[in-house]
Amino acid sequence: MFEHRYAVRDGVLVAMDAPLLVIHGGAGVERAEMTPADEASARKALEAALRAGHALLAAGKPALDAVTAAITVLEDDPQFNAGRGAVFNHDGRNELDSSLMDGATGKAGAVAGVHRVKNPILLARAVMEKSRHVMMVGDGAESFAKEQGVTLVDPSYFRTEKRWQQLQKALKEETAGVARLDVGRKYFGTVGALALDARGRLAAGTSTGGMTDKRYGRVGDSPIIGAGTWADDRCAVSGTGWGEFYIRDAAAHEVCARVRLSGQSIARAAREVINVDIPKAGGDGGAIALARDGTFALPFNTEGMYRGWIGTDGVPHVAIYADEKLQGDAH
Repeated sequence: MFEHRYAVRDGVLVAMDAPLLVIHGGAGVERAEMTPADEASARKALEAALRAGHALLAAGKPALDAVTAAITVLEDDPQFNAGRGAVFNHDGRNELDSSLMDGATGKAGAVAGVHRVKNPILLARAVMEKSRHVMMVGDGAESFAKEQGVTLVDPSYFRTEKRWQQLQKALKEETAGVARLDVGRKYFGTVGALALDARGRLAAGTSTGGMTDKRYGRVGDSPIIGAGTWADDRCAVSGTGWGEFYIRDAAAHEVCARVRLSGQSIARAAREVINVDIPKAGGDGGAIALARDGTFALPFNTEGMYRGWIGTDGVPHVAIYADEKLQGDAH
């Protein structure tokens, strides 16, 4: 970690090298399945997302705006399992989930199981700011999106050949009775962002297409406040991985609880929850975590995780594989 200089802003001790933005594009990346073109495209998109969020932070905008902007860029890129690149469920449909939380106010918004919302993170924000609720699902969420002017698209917008072939492979294996040894990988691909703004405010957001071949309206951790997303006045977290285990452990909240109640560093808290507790229970994945003092962590226990950060100098730093070290990496 870098050494930070501190100042009091609005009665809160914050790092003077804020603002800061940290993002992920999903854990579970495997080098053998990546082409050079895939890698180049992913790195370009991560950098674009970092620049989009940083531009708002540099202009003095709140952390919430930066998180929303960064995730919107990732949702629009078919490389990631969110928005445009969402995976297909068992019935050949795309079901999208997202959540957003403002650490300064404790307000949150989430949506699950939507099929026509171009950018679910924008609908999650509308739920937070324009309704009395925290979570909306399915058709009701889409009706609200229409009322609020959130862009709806034809479901064909989300169809990509890569994701379609992934579903066909899963269906064939299921029909043939093939036991999947890599079942956890079906759960990966989520995107997320955390921001610390110039006033020391934190925000977190997460968006996903869920798991390939999912059934019965399954919902993972991404839209669940406290499981896949959490932000308070000291800590922010966005997770990516086998959602059932993140839900059971209330993983995002647990990281921040350890920072708040036990005085653990963000790096230790994130590492212990993501790389110890989750695997011990049978799951895997990764997360990004950011503290009010400007320290952050990017732990994961898979071969790779799309990840990146950008600070006051406006230079994006991105990585994909475990052997590419970034500030904040903790394996």
